[in-house]
Amino acid sequence: MINTALYIHIPFCDHKCIYCDFYSIITSDNVDNFLKALKTEIDYYAKIYSSDRIITSLFFGGGTPSLMSAEYIDEIIRFSKQKFKFDENAEITLETNPGTVNKEKLSAFRNYGINRISIGVQSFDDDDLKFLTRIHDKQTAVSTVYNAVDAGFENISIDLIFNLPGQTKEKWEENLKQAVSLPIKHISAYSLILERGTILNKLVLDGKVKIQDEDYDAELYELTIEFLNNSGFFQYEVSNFAKSGYECIHNIAYWHHQDYIGLGPSAHSFIQNKRWWNYSSLKKYISEVELKQNAMMNFETLNHNQLQDEYIMLALRSDGIKLNEYIKRFGSDWLEKHSKEFEIMKEQNLIEIKHNTIKLTPKGYAICDEILSKIL
Repeated sequence: MINTALYIHIPFCDHKCIYCDFYSIITSDNVDNFLKALKTEIDYYAKIYSSDRIITSLFFGGGTPSLMSAEYIDEIIRFSKQKFKFDENAEITLETNPGTVNKEKLSAFRNYGINRISIGVQSFDDDDLKFLTRIHDKQTAVSTVYNAVDAGFENISIDLIFNLPGQTKEKWEENLKQAVSLPIKHISAYSLILERGTILNKLVLDGKVKIQDEDYDAELYELTIEFLNNSGFFQYEVSNFAKSGYECIHNIAYWHHQDYIGLGPSAHSFIQNKRWWNYSSLKKYISEVELKQNAMMNFETLNHNQLQDEYIMLALRSDGIKLNEYIKRFGSDWLEKHSKEFEIMKEQNLIEIKHNTIKLTPKGYAICDEILSKIL
């Protein structure tokens, strides 16, 4: 059986944050039509891929999946399990925004099979939250974590964003201190990135908001790594930290170049050497599914070199290039070609080579993109 991850994109939101470039819509129109189309798409891909695959993780992203009723999410889970073979210990994650759930709703999600909750906190500073146009405040974020615990969740993750305009090191460290004081097992800490088409990008282009430079961003990132590692959160990917045994199974599937199926508008899939992606518009998604049972907009077939580059990029972003596995898949030519560069990076404390694995050090993580551009 081939381990496969399943992603479902719920596009509905109650508010579009200024920095967000994920596909989302602020409307409840087509909620029922979306569910009908999603079931059709699930059925379509299950007929093709379910016979020799086992689903190890299901991830509800968005949008704001926690806006939906627990019964709505339950219907999707039950239908997915009818069509696909699920591992009995499959990780099922729901992205959740503070302000969209209370303890009763979280309990219902837990009872319907969600066993991992990912809370979009972004900051514990009320001024930062106002700037990001989040709908919650610090107290709501903290309460959401404790409500999740009371609802029976043990595997709780939070998202945080650093290098916000005017954010001092002290302010960011207070965020980290608040985070590690909570009963959580996983932290995703991202640098604020300007994405084309977002409100924030326009504000920066118009000179109304100033983003701090890359050097300062790197300093905050190094502070993040050191602080979280010293607080018992092990870094297992560039932006992700977890207590031992609580690494996100779904995200690891991406970083280990495993197969995944994405369903819903804008979702991407990757099976063996083929990648495809859906139409983003919800109305287009629904009409395409009605027409041909899927909403594929386009696809690409990756050649040997493309697969190799992706594997290296994803491996170095996470837990390293496992040499035996790499050579088995791609041969040793690339490793031999870059052997001197690896030795230099090892001397510079950017990588470590042990247990037959080439892995970035914290110093290397801080300039990961620079290293990748040099060797790929």
